[in-house]
Amino acid sequence: MDDLLDRAAEAIRGAGALLIGAGAGMGVDSGLPDFRGDDGFWKAYPPYAKRKLRFVEMANPRWFTRDPEMAWGFYGHRMMLYRATEPHGGFAILRRWGEAMPRGSFVFTSNVDGHFQKAGFDEGRIHEVHGTLAAMQCMADCGEGIFRADDVSVRVDETTMRAIPPLPSCPKCGGLARPNILMFGDWGYDSSASAEQERALEAWLGTLAGVPLVAVECGAGTAIPTVRHTCEYVARRNSDTLIRINVREPEVPAGGISLAMGALEALRAIDQRLSAQ
Repeated sequence: MDDLLDRAAEAIRGAGALLIGAGAGMGVDSGLPDFRGDDGFWKAYPPYAKRKLRFVEMANPRWFTRDPEMAWGFYGHRMMLYRATEPHGGFAILRRWGEAMPRGSFVFTSNVDGHFQKAGFDEGRIHEVHGTLAAMQCMADCGEGIFRADDVSVRVDETTMRAIPPLPSCPKCGGLARPNILMFGDWGYDSSASAEQERALEAWLGTLAGVPLVAVECGAGTAIPTVRHTCEYVARRNSDTLIRINVREPEVPAGGISLAMGALEALRAIDQRLSAQ
């Protein structure tokens, strides 16, 4: 492990640009649940365990039509939890590494918690591929588009995990609002903000010809492999280095650096090596 950490530090030291990939495991060190498997989800939310409702069943837009209080109980609780939780120290380490590089950094994340923005990262350098709980859209598609959820507060009865009215509403038509995140079986998701972020990422990558890049991926699993595939692709296309930090699934393609560690532990260990040298 010491050799792998030394290699990771060397790759970061020699890079001119940093791609940060982050999955649910990135938030675990901040105290957030990662919902790994049905048991992990039910441990975090006992009321759903009683009804044998799995994460993939709750993360579905049909609840906003069928039972809005149930829908906002699930998403409102997460919204308020993410808002009340401070990002762990690994975010600051990644931000400092990126700010020290000539071409800076870009974040590619499947997380919807908004913690990279909360940790001070440039909003113009973040691609939230599944959207964010910090924004909402109208269920009636009235033309309001995507709007911020900063002033929205949701009260939830944690014994039932049902939201207590009034529920979040559209500022234009007053109808029911939903989070601007991609759910399972979701044909109503407004992807315009995420698509704009994707264009910004591609534009940034287009400026890196001849610039050595390092991709540092934290806590992105294989269940929903979007982050893993993107980091692998970006690192492979210019023969750059991928550093994969993952406790349970650290396997990497040839040439990558595999760290079977938690995100905060690994980032601190690499940073200590960078500081020492």
